[in-house]
Amino acid sequence: MGAALLPDLGTEILIPVCAVIGIGFALFQWLLVSKVKLSAARDASPNAAAKNGYNDYLIEEEEGINDHNVVIKCAEIQSAISEGATSFLFTEYKYVGIFMVAFAILIFLFLGSVQGFSTSHQPCTYDESKMCKPALATALFSTISFLLGGVTSLVSGFLGMKIATYANARTTLEARKGVGKAFITAFRSGAVMGFLLAANGLLVLYIAINVFKFYYGDDWEGLFEAITGYGLGGSSMALFGRVGGGIYTKAADVGADLVGKVERNIPEDDPRNPAVIADNVGDNVGDIAGMGSDLFGSYAESSCAALVVASISSFGVNHELTAMLYPLIVSSVGIIVCLLTTLFATDFFEIKAVKEIEPALKKQLIISTALMTVGIAIVSWIALPSSFTIFNFGVQKDVKNWQLFLCVAVGLWAGLIIGFVTEYFTSNAYSPVQDVADSCRTGAATNVIFGLALGYKSVIIPIFAIAVSIFVSFSFAAMYGIAVAALGMLSTIATGLAIDAYGPISDNAGGIAEMAGMSHRIRERTDALDAAGNTTAAIGKGFAIGSAALVSLALFGAFVSRAAITTVDVLTPKVFIGLLVGAMLPYWFSAMTMKSVGSAALKMVEEVRRQFNTIPGLMEGTAKPDYATCVKISTDASIKEMIPPGALVMLTPLIVGIFFGVETLSGVLAGSLVSGVQIAISASNTGGAWDNAKKYIEAGASEHARSLGPKGSDCHKAAVIGDTIGDPLKDTSGPSLNILIKLMAVESLVFAPFFATHGGLLFKI
Repeated sequence: MGAALLPDLGTEILIPVCAVIGIGFALFQWLLVSKVKLSAARDASPNAAAKNGYNDYLIEEEEGINDHNVVIKCAEIQSAISEGATSFLFTEYKYVGIFMVAFAILIFLFLGSVQGFSTSHQPCTYDESKMCKPALATALFSTISFLLGGVTSLVSGFLGMKIATYANARTTLEARKGVGKAFITAFRSGAVMGFLLAANGLLVLYIAINVFKFYYGDDWEGLFEAITGYGLGGSSMALFGRVGGGIYTKAADVGADLVGKVERNIPEDDPRNPAVIADNVGDNVGDIAGMGSDLFGSYAESSCAALVVASISSFGVNHELTAMLYPLIVSSVGIIVCLLTTLFATDFFEIKAVKEIEPALKKQLIISTALMTVGIAIVSWIALPSSFTIFNFGVQKDVKNWQLFLCVAVGLWAGLIIGFVTEYFTSNAYSPVQDVADSCRTGAATNVIFGLALGYKSVIIPIFAIAVSIFVSFSFAAMYGIAVAALGMLSTIATGLAIDAYGPISDNAGGIAEMAGMSHRIRERTDALDAAGNTTAAIGKGFAIGSAALVSLALFGAFVSRAAITTVDVLTPKVFIGLLVGAMLPYWFSAMTMKSVGSAALKMVEEVRRQFNTIPGLMEGTAKPDYATCVKISTDASIKEMIPPGALVMLTPLIVGIFFGVETLSGVLAGSLVSGVQIAISASNTGGAWDNAKKYIEAGASEHARSLGPKGSDCHKAAVIGDTIGDPLKDTSGPSLNILIKLMAVESLVFAPFFATHGGLLFKI
């Protein structure tokens, strides 16, 4: 077997040091962003940005507008957005906190009852000759790790939102100096979120493992079973963040667009539109806080799935710490790789023109993937023994360290492929979106037909990429291979999140420029940043969905092992009914979230219309709209409406496991995974394509785009309708589905001991 080259002490130093470096780098980037001042004392030297190639129409003062007022106005709008987002998250967290405590009690009671709350040692699940810690201890520690995961998830989302609302107005002000400066500010702020999240997730998990070890000692099987609660906590909070934030942002967005653009013919983010602040708040609570919690959940779960399988393989049986913590070492190296990659965007190369924005973001993905491949090769060489065995449904499978390297690498590259396919289908630089834009000539109906077809078609290559990575990684290293493939896909999470958070920040920057009445040229620059951000957001969603598929399959494998099922036979009626019901769940869940957005948007449209009709001087710009009422409508709707979809996802595994048993539950998990991935990819890409088709017409950058008419033409109105239909698809239903897939799997894994002992009541009668 041989031992790993990296000594255990090296591992114990490497992981926390990398995490601390990540946090330090995030704080350093934040310091750089904070140098852009939001106060009126600005010296505007006329040649300040000559090297950016923008000295011809440099800064607004030269156009005779007093700079001082613009800055003050930007600061005011920024504080309004920040306050709205903070108050919403606090309200949401109050409800989520109550749920968290209630669910924690449930975990403790269910898992404690497995051995009738006895405190005596039990024979181990996988090796009956040894004695393991009592089930009551696992119940207690699972509950603690669930709470830890939940709190870390909420903190990740909250910090992300705080940074984004801090940076949005600063990006707008930097846009006066040229597009390059604005890009760097937005990108750096995204990096703050990415690195904080990746490093925090790693550090908290590492500390939890070490603290739990004081009690568990040599019982690693029990220790890592208890750690799975961390993934469950992370994902269950992400579900509420994603659904609540998604309903909030889209209710405001649809309301603002339908009345503002279609009925009143005023531009997007016009300060006269009462829903405009709610719309900008929504970008932060949905796309940033929700996305942060979501990716943190994926990361926590893939680590937990890998650790659970490893603890019953030779790593755990022989107590090889370095090899056991291989998933965490991969993530640690990922932080260092992403740190180098970020410098390419902010320090090594400078963006001088609009057309360089999207390539710069794409380069981030390619550079991080290439560097990470080298990183994984080194880690696999020094942290793993040359050969070892992996638990594979009751037997131990012999694996070599180079095979495990290939498992991680195949996940990493599959992520890149999914990212690029998503980009091809959602960026207006390519023919799919241009075709959708072209179909607007004959009205909204053809636009909708083309958009739906594009979404369905965009599923093909990502599914093949996921299928190949599953086949390769399973052939080499069974379920552990799939778990580390998911980790490979998420190993560059810091870069992925930086690119992803960049989108909403630029979107907000554009909104602030419009509301502060800045010149047309500045709005053009922020629009260019925003269009690139739209595509990168779609790429981020592609990553999230791809990793969710792999993660949930790995968790599914861990669940099947833990529940002592030898085979899942599709031909038995118990399993087949589970498959059918599982495949239906994503549709039921999507129906709930779509309807929630629709009914909340209805209230918003009525309120916006009411204000336009009853407030005298609103259209003329002499009176101020009542922004607060619209913010309140969004908040109330999202808090109320996030509970039923959340309950559906959280209760299904419990009900199926208790009444129908583990075999039916395994069918439900497989069914929801298979149908959920397809819907999630097609929904996200359809919505992204409609959004960018609208932006393509608005920008009028090519001859073809100009022929489709200026803003306000019939073509443009058809595009706006498509975009509005796509909003809940790409920002509420689509992204929430990947949480549904993962969450049901991780919840089943946590409760597996209970289901295996007490489940299947209906079949026992």
